[in-house]
Amino acid sequence: MINEILLWASIAIIVMAGCYNTTLFVLSRLRVRRDRGPRAERLYVFLLACLNEEKVLAESLARITALPAGNFLALVIDDASDDRTADIVRAVESDRVRLLQRTLPNARKGKGAALNAGIRHLRESGILDGRDPADVIVCVVDADGRLDPHIVQAVDPYFDDPRTGATQVGVRMYNRHKGLLARLQDMEFVIYGDVFQSARRYFGSVGMGGNGQFMRLAALDTLSAASGGRGPWSDSLTEDLDLGVRLIARGWINHHCTTAAVSQQAVLDVRRLVRQRSRWFQGHLQSANLVPLILREVPVRAAVDLLYHLSSPVLILLTSLLPLSFLIAVAGAVIGSVQAGHPLLSPMWVVGPYVLSFTAAYAYGWVYHRREKGIGLVRAVLYSHLFVFYGYIWFAAGWWGLWRMLTGKQTWLKTART
Repeated sequence: MINEILLWASIAIIVMAGCYNTTLFVLSRLRVRRDRGPRAERLYVFLLACLNEEKVLAESLARITALPAGNFLALVIDDASDDRTADIVRAVESDRVRLLQRTLPNARKGKGAALNAGIRHLRESGILDGRDPADVIVCVVDADGRLDPHIVQAVDPYFDDPRTGATQVGVRMYNRHKGLLARLQDMEFVIYGDVFQSARRYFGSVGMGGNGQFMRLAALDTLSAASGGRGPWSDSLTEDLDLGVRLIARGWINHHCTTAAVSQQAVLDVRRLVRQRSRWFQGHLQSANLVPLILREVPVRAAVDLLYHLSSPVLILLTSLLPLSFLIAVAGAVIGSVQAGHPLLSPMWVVGPYVLSFTAAYAYGWVYHRREKGIGLVRAVLYSHLFVFYGYIWFAAGWWGLWRMLTGKQTWLKTART
């Protein structure tokens, strides 16, 4: 009886998610008209919060300094690294590349704290003197982030609309050719950006990612004021999700740019990947404290989508019970078939689970094929079938993240670089 309840509850969740995903897929194929105001000369400030990033930082800085844009600078926030992170920055330090070194015990308080320190430094150092915060665009780039050369030109028009608070660009894996796990991570980010983020533009609920998020300084100032001056970023393990929701609640518009991307390093080890995702999952659980703000300040259409998005951890944990319930049901049918002397399993035991699990794979394969031109459609669809099984990583990460939260562990599980 309990197994049947779990089975049908899981199926109901999958059907509901399937309807939602289908709606978003259709919306993502439509074009969005953007309102524009007068063009302005803007300063782009790239913030890189770094803790022991000597393996990847040099290449990222080289990409930033080579951008064909006139008005920008990069501020590297060294969060008390033990390696050569600061030395790498000093070797290229200039008017375009600045270094902020934080020391213990004030350092290593999380990414949000490091970014807040970066904003304070920009103001206190005089770098922003005489500049209108509305014309300063702050971009968060991970230490392994490699920006497309045309990224400033792609993002800048979004900020012609004075209501634009932030614009998130796409995310790719630059080492996606290094094995199946890296390829599936690349597919994951392409699908999330090209389908989910693109569609959420119609709801007004576009979220911010940890890498490649461009934000108007005037918008960040409204969040800092609301926090009593502590800074725009919170101490959540998913400070990017938290910031995106609070921008929407303050009346700003978030956009998603599909014509440019930042590439980062895919995790090549399953255990490290689950570890990374457990942090993301725990951060989503922490974001439950945003629900009152959403209900109070966010327009209805965006609020409904955000509440559904924030409920995803609970849905993932419930859905994780489906494979176990299905195996128990199949085992029961097999035992019953042996006892009855004839098969009790109908073809629907194969067709039904396949339809529930893999229908979306064809749409996702098509989306990935259009973005990754070197992969044919058939191969992309085969990858997307494997992508369904790749999603089971979230089940392990979910239960790990829930355990960490229940046991009071709030430490930052930093992604290891290679």
